Amino acid sequence: MHTATPTIDETIDNGVNVGALLEAREALAQAQAPEAARFTWRAHCDWVGGTHSRIAVEDFHGLGETQHHQSGFTFAVDHPAVFAAADHGPTPVEYVLIGLAGCLTAGIAAVAQHRGIQLRSIRARVEGDMDIQGILGMDPEVRNGFDDVRVTYEIDADASRAEIEALVAQSQKRSAVYDLLTNPTRVRVALA
Repeated sequence: MHTATPTIDETIDNGVNVGALLEAREALAQAQAPEAARFTWRAHCDWVGGTHSRIAVEDFHGLGETQHHQSGFTFAVDHPAVFAAADHGPTPVEYVLIGLAGCLTAGIAAVAQHRGIQLRSIRARVEGDMDIQGILGMDPEVRNGFDDVRVTYEIDADASRAEIEALVAQSQKRSAVYDLLTNPTRVRVALA
């Protein structure tokens, strides 16, 4: 880890347009239209067969209207062979870990950019422990979800360890996925 502080002549570029993010925050605050800040994220799932499904992400609602990604995204979801499945993609719980890693890491990059810290590399190891006796119906006392989730970062940046720890802490504070995993969320499942 380097601890050299960038000089005034050096430009910090972690690939995050913090200015645009701050402008968007200011515009929402000045508009006094809280509904513009209400977003609905969407995913559409089609069953392929067995435990294999395909999930598409194409549009979302925000800023008062439907928005479209520049291109659609498709994800395979399945279970591994040890669960008598074909292993066509990550399991749903692995996607949760993917989401957590992506959200926290994006936050670290954005906070570093805002604070003038040049990043060279960020690597996360994300692990989630689960007793599958719950999902297999073997023991009603065993929880179906994760018992413990751990995220361990290796970050190389022009900053002290304390500054890097502060980046990680601020990212946790603003991470939507971290919030989803650490706070109750109302989830409703129904037939159309």
